[in-house]
Amino acid sequence: MQFISTPDAPAAIGPYSQAVVHGDLVYCSGQIALIPTTGALLDGDVAAQTRQVLANLDAVLVGAGSRRSNVIKTTVYLRDMADFKAMNDVYAAFFGEHRPARATVAVAGLPRDVRVEIDCIAKVA
Repeated sequence: MQFISTPDAPAAIGPYSQAVVHGDLVYCSGQIALIPTTGALLDGDVAAQTRQVLANLDAVLVGAGSRRSNVIKTTVYLRDMADFKAMNDVYAAFFGEHRPARATVAVAGLPRDVRVEIDCIAKVA
């Protein structure tokens, strides 16, 4: 098992790793819309936050020796299901023709009161 920490994504804000590689799989922790270079929260709507979240996931995947085309499953956590369409439009553009399995759930709250958090499982490249 290998614990992943890359400076290209926000540092973990608790007792966890950005990702863990086990065998040929990468388990990425949930990412929120933090700007990696400053640790500041991106101030924006759910579309802007989703773009930052996916960029952060991309950086973690690369740091773990994988890439977005190897993502098998994602879980999307939304503060408000009314944000689904805006999140989904950004998500669809990010993954293109690659269609990993996905669950999307509405939650009562997320860290730093963000609008969206996404985690994933991927194959190592």
